[in-house]
Amino acid sequence: MKNNAKFYRKIIAVIGIAILVAGITRISRADDGRDFADKSKFTKIDVPGAAGFTQPSGINPQGDIVGTYEVVSNNTLITRGFLLSNGTFTNIDVDLPGAMTGSTNAIGINPPGDIVGYYADTNFSTHGFLLRKGTFTKIDVPGVEATAPQAINPQGDIVGFYIDSSGNEHGFLLSEGRFTKIDVLGAAGFTDPFGINPQGDIVGIYADSSRNGHGFLLSRGTFTSIDVPGALAGTTEALGINPKGDIVGGYIDNSGLHGLLLSKGRFTAIDVPAAFGIGTQAFGISPQGDIVGSYFDGSFNTHGFLLSK
Repeated sequence: MKNNAKFYRKIIAVIGIAILVAGITRISRADDGRDFADKSKFTKIDVPGAAGFTQPSGINPQGDIVGTYEVVSNNTLITRGFLLSNGTFTNIDVDLPGAMTGSTNAIGINPPGDIVGYYADTNFSTHGFLLRKGTFTKIDVPGVEATAPQAINPQGDIVGFYIDSSGNEHGFLLSEGRFTKIDVLGAAGFTDPFGINPQGDIVGIYADSSRNGHGFLLSRGTFTSIDVPGALAGTTEALGINPKGDIVGGYIDNSGLHGLLLSKGRFTAIDVPAAFGIGTQAFGISPQGDIVGSYFDGSFNTHGFLLSK
């Protein structure tokens, strides 16, 4: 199976792969606090010239934001990464042998400014990358079909997911050159980590034996399942985590798609005001609590946002 760089946002020296397995507990205490957005400031993020798609996905303590956007070049729709720093957008295009032009997805950024993401090669295979001090390094889990890093913490630990030859998705942690496989116990071929904090806590999504999706937190070897009370079954996603343990993501209820913040056991909905659009999803959260994500407008174009306190 070949995979291009359009699959859901969806390394180097390998010592070995271990399997993490643990029991699953469930977060039980939650409130739906919809006043959060009213006390914060939304800022719209659109890369100049973007063709209706700008998706920020990572933010570091300095407020640097990375993400992905689409642009038309030579009558072709292509994908590029971007860095937004001090009000200036910088393009990110993987510069590695065999990289396909217009296939870069920039996903995560840490305090030193290291950036991770993924891209497609000219054979339409998907590879991860690390961009550090202007140099790209290829990231591939050995022997798999596709590798997609999603986040990097201050220590340089990287999490993401990969696709095996059977089409199953597994998580990975890359730390000090060693890959560790991450699978939620009992998951039905789908465990995708999306965030990691300095303590090594990891969040993501998985599918249970009934193929229903859930968010998860992996902390000190224990998996905790995350489901927003009142959300439609199988729609909760945990996509980012900061040093305080605050988690962001998204879920769907009868009124649509919402971003979520889970802090100290309390769920809070994040909705870009109606004047901005419909359908909100949160991807990253800084140590200060600033949140980045995306939303749909009335024409179903995708715009980014920064929610700052």
